[in-house]
Amino acid sequence: MTRIGMIGTGNMGGALLTGWSKNNHLTLSGFDMDKERLQILSKETGLRIKESIRELVEESDYIVLAVKPQQMHEVLEQVALDIQKNQCLISIAAGVKRETIGKWSGHTCPVVRVMPNTPALVGAGVFALCYDDRKLSAEQKDCIHDLFLQLGEVHVLKESYFDAFTALESTGPAYVFYFMESMVEAGVAVGFTRKQSREMIVSLLEGSAKMARESQQSAAVLREMVTSPAGTSSAAMRVLYKNAVRSSFVEAVVAAEKRSQELGEE
Repeated sequence: MTRIGMIGTGNMGGALLTGWSKNNHLTLSGFDMDKERLQILSKETGLRIKESIRELVEESDYIVLAVKPQQMHEVLEQVALDIQKNQCLISIAAGVKRETIGKWSGHTCPVVRVMPNTPALVGAGVFALCYDDRKLSAEQKDCIHDLFLQLGEVHVLKESYFDAFTALESTGPAYVFYFMESMVEAGVAVGFTRKQSREMIVSLLEGSAKMARESQQSAAVLREMVTSPAGTSSAAMRVLYKNAVRSSFVEAVVAAEKRSQELGEE
């Protein structure tokens, strides 16, 4: 049995635990200051509740750090002396560099950075995995890869790409839901009920995503297929171009990347 210890069981930590609970070859343990949350997860996933971070670390092969970036230093200070070289730290905190985590934990065991996104909640996450740590064994790489592959799509990236991935993919659901929210409001504006509008827009996004995945054409070509001269799509596109919507999305991603870099320096 592979022993997974989760420090922090919020939305993302809980999503990972829920997905992994279906794997009978894993033993799941968790620690969080929110005891009520732990009890709920224990009932839903079979999570073993630990009374302290030190107890969790002592009984885990892989220690998942699912705390906020600002809490990382304090957490690792508490357990640095308890970490063993045959263990592995897995951090899902935005911005905090692998070398920094290694420093705070005493450089005892390998550190793997993972950037998730919230569709992991429904088993459709997109994950970036960083295997830059030379102390990482082939067995550990395979185990971690399999863990996250159970919950969605995995991309192995150099750490230098993590801020960009955070801005594009980890923050990405916010852009998609912002667009979805706007389209639902547009549906209400042209006469549909909010329920009708939401149902239609969700189906629109699902169908469009399926079409993009199964097609060999670029997004630009797929858009052009819908945009006939002097038609409704053409009229709509002129408004979007006029308001620089595409540029706004690019600027948003660049701003998110900058913020990810700042989090690593705080």
